[in-house]
Amino acid sequence: MNMKAKARLLASLKIWMVIYPSITAFLFLFGQQLSGLPLYQRTFILTTSLVPWMVFAGMPFLDFLLHKFSGKGEERQV
Repeated sequence: MNMKAKARLLASLKIWMVIYPSITAFLFLFGQQLSGLPLYQRTFILTTSLVPWMVFAGMPFLDFLLHKFSGKGEERQV
C-alpha cells in the first residue's frame, strides 16, 4: 500500500471515529423530536449541525488525542 493510500485510509478512519458517535448521540438526543419532519429536513438539520462540529471541534479534538497518545506530543530533551 503506497503512502497516499495509507493517508487516505487513516483520514477516513479518523472521520469515522468522530462521525459515528456524533450521529449516534445526535439521533439519541434529538431523533424523537425530529421524527415528525420529512427526511430532507431531518437530513438538513443533522448535516448543518454535525459538519461544523466535525470541522471545528470533533476532528481537531481527535487529532489532539492521537497526537498526545502517540508520543509525538512530548518535548524532546537534548
